[in-house]
Amino acid sequence: RNENCNENYTTDFIYQLYSEEGKGVFDCRKNVLGHMQQGGAPSPFDRNFGTKISAKAMQWISKKLKETYRKGKVFANTDDSVCLLGMRRRNLVFQPVAELKTETDFVHRIPKEQWWLKLRPLMKILAKYKTSYDVSDSGQLEHVAMHSPKEAETGA
Repeated sequence: RNENCNENYTTDFIYQLYSEEGKGVFDCRKNVLGHMQQGGAPSPFDRNFGTKISAKAMQWISKKLKETYRKGKVFANTDDSVCLLGMRRRNLVFQPVAELKTETDFVHRIPKEQWWLKLRPLMKILAKYKTSYDVSDSGQLEHVAMHSPKEAETGA
């Protein structure tokens, strides 16, 4: 949705529509990217990157449609028919949403493992932070280690 779309289809309307239709199967949140980014004019890198990922996404969609089209219908019922395009180590990768389920902490709405947390000791050193430097950091968030009171009781 952008600022030039139909005046009846506001962000609030779309949020309420998806919230109602989700009925416990999924939930949604409002997120207006312009308010989050505050980035000014896109750089040539941004424009180039946007073009590359959109072209890659369109190629993937076209390929999937050709693979799943039979007798006038599209049968997109495999795990790899619903994917997210993201960057992993300098490569653009399509990852099935079914795989992401095992990697996601749904309670806190964050990944279970975040690669950048392993850099925390280095960041502290560079910031001349006074602490002991343990290089065996597992890269886990301490404040989200336990998900519920039941897990704390059972020690899970």
